[in-house]
Amino acid sequence: MSRLRNFLAAGLWTCVVTTLLAQTPNGTLNIQVDKSVGASSPILHGLMTEEINYSYDGGLYAELIRNRTFQDDASSPVHWSIAANDKNAATIDIDKTTGPSTALPLSLKVSVAAASTTDPAGVQNDGFWGIAVRPHTQYKASFYAKADAGFSGPLKISLIDNSTGVSAASAVIPSLSQEWKRYSVVLTTKDVKPSAANHFALTTTHPGTFWLQLVSVFPPTYANRSNGNRQDIMELLAAMKPSFLRLPGGNYLEGDHIPERYEWKKTIGPLVDRPTHPSPWRYHSSDGLGLLEFLEWCEDLKMQPLLAVYAGYSMKQEHIDAGPALEPYVQDALDEIEYVSGGTDTKWGAIRARDGHPKPFALKYVEVGNEDWFDKSKSYDARFAQFYDAIKKSHSEIQVIATTQVTSRQPDVLDDHYYRKAEQFFDDVHHYDKTSRTGTKIMVGEWATREGEPTPDFNAALGDAAWMTGMERNSDVIIMHSYAPLFVNVNPGGMQWKTDLIGYDAMSSYGSPSYYAQVMFSNHRGTQIVDSTLTNADKRVFYSVTSDPTKGVLYLKLVNATATKQQLDINLNGAKHIALSAKLTTLHASSPTETNSITEPRKIVPTDSSLSNVSSHFSHDLPPYSIQVVELNVR
Repeated sequence: MSRLRNFLAAGLWTCVVTTLLAQTPNGTLNIQVDKSVGASSPILHGLMTEEINYSYDGGLYAELIRNRTFQDDASSPVHWSIAANDKNAATIDIDKTTGPSTALPLSLKVSVAAASTTDPAGVQNDGFWGIAVRPHTQYKASFYAKADAGFSGPLKISLIDNSTGVSAASAVIPSLSQEWKRYSVVLTTKDVKPSAANHFALTTTHPGTFWLQLVSVFPPTYANRSNGNRQDIMELLAAMKPSFLRLPGGNYLEGDHIPERYEWKKTIGPLVDRPTHPSPWRYHSSDGLGLLEFLEWCEDLKMQPLLAVYAGYSMKQEHIDAGPALEPYVQDALDEIEYVSGGTDTKWGAIRARDGHPKPFALKYVEVGNEDWFDKSKSYDARFAQFYDAIKKSHSEIQVIATTQVTSRQPDVLDDHYYRKAEQFFDDVHHYDKTSRTGTKIMVGEWATREGEPTPDFNAALGDAAWMTGMERNSDVIIMHSYAPLFVNVNPGGMQWKTDLIGYDAMSSYGSPSYYAQVMFSNHRGTQIVDSTLTNADKRVFYSVTSDPTKGVLYLKLVNATATKQQLDINLNGAKHIALSAKLTTLHASSPTETNSITEPRKIVPTDSSLSNVSSHFSHDLPPYSIQVVELNVR
């Protein structure tokens, strides 16, 4: 009887297994290799930039001195302190009666009561959570200064180890003028330990009074740009192969109040002529990364600029009505377009040439405002029409982007924004499948899966990748997308918004799992959207297929957001030739909560391997929690 029971149990188990297998068949991906359903946008993948989370100052912009113009706090010189001990004496105060320019009419007054060769006194700056010092490196230091009668210097400029007090590099300005003047030196380190635990000091060995403004220290920058960007962060961006940069930002463009908007004319020319301004994220912007520097950033990474112009609305519900009152703002936008793209025979093109860049920048897209659906006055429709008509009259070649639905004019592009959880993106990957293919195109100008902090965890990367498959499958109508926010300084107090694509501190930077998902998608771009369908797969399996017929390459993007292996039967229909092997790039994690960090920057990174079982009909296993790109040679 026991043997019979075992036999029946075994038979019953076989039936159960057979039934379960019948209920969960392999997913089937049918690809009609020789049929395109549309052209994929050549500029689909780009960057959205914003001064938030210390993205520029303390981030991409390479300046090492914090509060270099003494305007971060009107009442005190924050991040500056007295460099003195019990054998010398000094005081510092903000002096609002003197400065080197009308843009910077204030300064830091340094009064040294006692100092000597063995005990110099002066001021010091703690940088953005420290100052990164590396061996055998040159740092370009500069400042504006003037001396009181009876004091002529010298001034010593140093980078100093916080714990030992030993100078890593120093230089001396022998004497100072009694009139405002710019001074510059080069600080060269020797065999020092790489560290951010350093501060900047400017000291003298003689009693006296002097004033400082625009104190600056730059490490080597990307492409050796003067007033340029951090090398490591730019290298991370370059690896994304972005096609465009949406600049200068969203909320940063608008400001909390109209006088705090991004006024581009105050961000060009010499730094001493830039007055700086408060940003909407509760800290002051140096405006060192101004309009020309944004454009040079585009030039360095071979991106096209997508210029957002201020459209008469600021975030505290302040706006300018359409009509005569708005006209100066419209003209300001036209001037800005001319600065970017005008020849040297134009007023603002000539000013750009004066600023060091005679060659115009190609400009195809201009966005009018930012997130104007927040404007409770409902004035955007009329404001947009006024900007649209003026831009089209002067620049018919420019595509004009609206930030919300309008009826007064038909915009060339509409900017959609999405900040969601992974499950919401999983459930909405077909959002654009039924979108009209005629008329207004779509830009998803800000979007992100907001899970993990300060940077995304792997579940967020899965949500991002799933959403990107939907955008890519519809990239005939979605012509651009850009993740936001792009950056975060991971130090305490550096983050105002989670979740952010790239993290950094003073010394190093890293890409999140979502960053690597972006890299995988942007580095494997097809020119055509290929006819394809997925059936019988788990609802958390996502895909897109594009091809580049001129190269004979088919790009298959696959996302498995489940905890179990998923098998796909892949049919390559209509192909005359299929290579037997394919390149496989995989990003995966053992848990959706795994992530990268400043201490484990490469815990989750893409790995390359190959598939050897490729044919017109083959099976492929998707690992749990994985994002894959299969690069097939197919003709």
